[in-house]
Amino acid sequence: MAAYVARRVLAGVPVLFLVVTAVFFAFQLIPGDPARAFLGPEATPDVVERVRRELGLDRPVIVQYASYLRRLVQGDLGRSIMTRRDVSLELAAPFLSTVKLSVASIVLATVVGVLLGTVAAVRQGSAWDHLASIVALLGISIPVFWLGLLMMYLFSVNLRILPSAGDDTWRHYVMPTISLATFSLAFIARMTRSSLLEVIRQDYVRTARAKGAPEWRVVGYHALRNALLPVVIVVGLRFGYMLGGAVVIEQVFAWPGLGRLLVAAVGQRDIPLIQGILLLFATSFVLVNLIVDLLYGFLDPQIRYR
Repeated sequence: MAAYVARRVLAGVPVLFLVVTAVFFAFQLIPGDPARAFLGPEATPDVVERVRRELGLDRPVIVQYASYLRRLVQGDLGRSIMTRRDVSLELAAPFLSTVKLSVASIVLATVVGVLLGTVAAVRQGSAWDHLASIVALLGISIPVFWLGLLMMYLFSVNLRILPSAGDDTWRHYVMPTISLATFSLAFIARMTRSSLLEVIRQDYVRTARAKGAPEWRVVGYHALRNALLPVVIVVGLRFGYMLGGAVVIEQVFAWPGLGRLLVAAVGQRDIPLIQGILLLFATSFVLVNLIVDLLYGFLDPQIRYR
């Protein structure tokens, strides 16, 4: 198991290096001067040049890249152009808010999605199966921002029972969590249904029924435990996407997370802050995938033996 963990960890290192390189050079291809964009069109050339020197933009690109890598190794993400504070300090609180929203959404999506998929598979062809399929189809089809706006109009504007912005209490989590979880919930439900239908036709499941085991034990212990192996991968991937894809939901509900911070940084052309956010998104996705790989290897020993 230790060798399997070491291989998976080492495999993530070149991915992170490529991400860092891509993030850096992508901004070199964007036309315009970040110093001029930050200072505005009325700034004098002397002031623009001074800011360029402060940011290191007057040096060759390869020198800037080497300096960027050296600072990353030391844990230095640079300084924000907007606030002049360390990027790591700017990212701490928004990243925690995004993680809390993503965790709440993936827990809701996993619990409800697995339950819907299990009911649909066990009651294949019944009204419950059709209802679960309709819910899954709607969840995949409805844009999350449109669902969020509908919920805001109903529960915040008309009924006035839920707040429309912020993250102060549990009531602030209800609408953003449901909106962000909808697509993943539908995807997990469909994956659970198809995987469970394949498993319950296996010989060992029929043998368990022939021995007189209760149906709940046959489904819950024998079938569902093996059917959830591919679902684990889906849950991990969806959680990674949530961390990086909550930008729209955070804008709709004024959620103080990385998504809103990214939009503000793009508007101000704050390149160090944008690079830090993108790098944090990419690192989080790589780490989530690493955890999923390790968990899948733990659940299925054949994976790590291969």
